Amino acid sequence: MLTEQVRQDLISHDLANASTAGYKSDRVTTKSFGDLLLQDSGSGRTIGPLGLGARIESQTTDMTPGPVRDTGEPLDFAVEGDGLFAVRGKGGTRYTRDGQFQVSTRGTLVTATGDEVLGPKGQPVKVGPDGTVAGSEIGVTKLSAAKREGDNLFTGKAGGAGTGTVRSGALEGSAADPIRTMVDMLGSLRAFEAGQRVITTIDSTLAKATNQVGTV
Repeated sequence: MLTEQVRQDLISHDLANASTAGYKSDRVTTKSFGDLLLQDSGSGRTIGPLGLGARIESQTTDMTPGPVRDTGEPLDFAVEGDGLFAVRGKGGTRYTRDGQFQVSTRGTLVTATGDEVLGPKGQPVKVGPDGTVAGSEIGVTKLSAAKREGDNLFTGKAGGAGTGTVRSGALEGSAADPIRTMVDMLGSLRAFEAGQRVITTIDSTLAKATNQVGTV
């Protein structure tokens, strides 16, 4: 039940970001705690294994690219292929696939939260007098061991320039498929409810053992 509760939280997060540009879904892998080998305490005969439940083994972000759509906005950009935009804020350099940028009061390209977008050499990107920026002026970084940090940003190990290209006037859509996400949510909810029914059955059995068998 605890495992499914974590899955429900992740699935809910996916649904909330179904229309967020460049959003990536988190995935969890589960693993059994192991099996307990039951034996008859009187004869010592092996009865069989009893599963001890499941636990979350790991949580990773699926960096599979989402669909790219044209917006016609001059400060919208999408990475086609491998790589992320590098942005710099108060917390240092972070990375994102969300290319919905704007111009700052300093004339530089920034994210919606004010982080400066960096060029291929790590310098702030200047917006031209006509309010446009060439895609080649925006850096694309290859990132490994990506870890979500909030605000659609990631940390990780930068490994030089990414192989992807920057497409202007376009945005990468959310990688969360609303239909698949709803199906996953229903499956997780049913598994959670099955766990609840098991606990209810165990409670009922223990109550009978205490109140009925104990009085014999």
